[in-house]
Amino acid sequence: MLLTKLAVASSLLMSLLLPAVAQTAPEVDSTAATSSTPTSKLTGCYLKGISEQVQCGSLSVPQDYAAPDAKQLTINYAVLPAVSESKRPDPLLILAGGPGQAAVELAPMINRIFADVRKRRDILLIDQRGTGQSEPLSCSLSHEQELVKTDDDVKLDEMARECLAQFEQYDLTQFHSLHAIKDFEQVRQHLGYQQVNLYGGSYGSRAGLIYLREFPQSVRTAVLDAVAPPEVIVGQFGRHGADAFNKLLEQCSASSACADTFPNLGDTYVQVLKQLEQQPQLISIKDPLTNEPLEIMVTAGRFSSVMRVGLYHPTTRQMLPYVIDQTAKANYTPLVGLLGTTTAQAEIYMGLMLSVLCSEDLARATPELLAADGDNDFIGSRTGDAFVQMCSVWPQAERPSEWFAPVASDIPTLLLSGRLDPVTPPTWGALAAQTLTNSRHVIAEHGSHTIVSHTCANQLVAKFLETADPAGLDTSCIETKKAVPFILNSNGKGL
Repeated sequence: MLLTKLAVASSLLMSLLLPAVAQTAPEVDSTAATSSTPTSKLTGCYLKGISEQVQCGSLSVPQDYAAPDAKQLTINYAVLPAVSESKRPDPLLILAGGPGQAAVELAPMINRIFADVRKRRDILLIDQRGTGQSEPLSCSLSHEQELVKTDDDVKLDEMARECLAQFEQYDLTQFHSLHAIKDFEQVRQHLGYQQVNLYGGSYGSRAGLIYLREFPQSVRTAVLDAVAPPEVIVGQFGRHGADAFNKLLEQCSASSACADTFPNLGDTYVQVLKQLEQQPQLISIKDPLTNEPLEIMVTAGRFSSVMRVGLYHPTTRQMLPYVIDQTAKANYTPLVGLLGTTTAQAEIYMGLMLSVLCSEDLARATPELLAADGDNDFIGSRTGDAFVQMCSVWPQAERPSEWFAPVASDIPTLLLSGRLDPVTPPTWGALAAQTLTNSRHVIAEHGSHTIVSHTCANQLVAKFLETADPAGLDTSCIETKKAVPFILNSNGKGL
């Protein structure tokens, strides 16, 4: 859901960690069936990870809404029907993160997280143009050899250029956030829903805000999780990652067990980075996903990227002190294990990600902002530098300044943030709340990125959709959640 798999699925750095970013389409088996939604244009289908039959369909939309009779794109969608026969008429529309995640491919996770919502409402999943089965901009690159290169030898601009060459049939400047929302609105009309409820996580929260701005009459409520309002620039991963990492160091220092086991953890981390910068380590391992033999160069860039993405979720965050300690002792097994955990979740359509971010965000990033973002001891300027390299060869178009103005709305809105979030800090949620007059901002003190995935926030969403009253929501379950303990050794002991 961003810049995550949700999170962790939405991150540029995961594309850089393992540069083979070809995507696999979800397994869909369609059979004719009678639809229970407001349209007869759906067919029964089976999605990978969901045992029951759901409903699928597609719709043609213009590549450029200013030229509606020119080239058309196919937009893919799926409906997880409400369980109750007396269901509510307004579904929950999922706005995936990234940018570059395909909503339909997230169906098993969405079905699990929003099981309570689905008791009363359909859940609508739409693959954003450029993802999934909606004209996918998946870069089929063969770069296994990149894994044995040092950071300086990996040429990201060449990778982006190779990716770009695969999409000559498209005008990639038309793959942007506003057109994506227009596509979603076309699907809503096509299915006959009078209104929808929005859930957007990470980049999906920005999509949700654009939906509120462009089609307010179509939205009943909105839930924005890990908020990235349009007025901020996505890509400040250095500064926000460093802030989240410093919180980890503070928590470890405040825990006697963690502090005793990993003394001077911040200094150890900096020492590992310096050592890997001076002398990267080529190691032979078993691929964490296929168990095939694999060589990988452990570099400062790969190490810091694993650390940054590990901060996205409490389950991986709790492992980081142990991984840092073992990497300092030249035991790379924990690092490789964490690398496998994060890359298994990193399904990002790089062509769509670059089409959105290069024109909408990096174009607004001044040299001063990039320099300030890189002024840290955590990952330095690596993410900003990566964006600059890849966007240098990617088609861009100037976007109107009004695209990036604060969104004003009185539609009932629930804003969700995690205090430990390394990419969309709570300050961004507070910023969005300033112009959302019927909103409430809930912060999970021990939550990280997209908190519906690891707190009771999914239950809050279900209750909020019933009442459409953010002020009256009981958030005590968020407030009483305890911190996840740090892992202290290979046996998984944590305190």
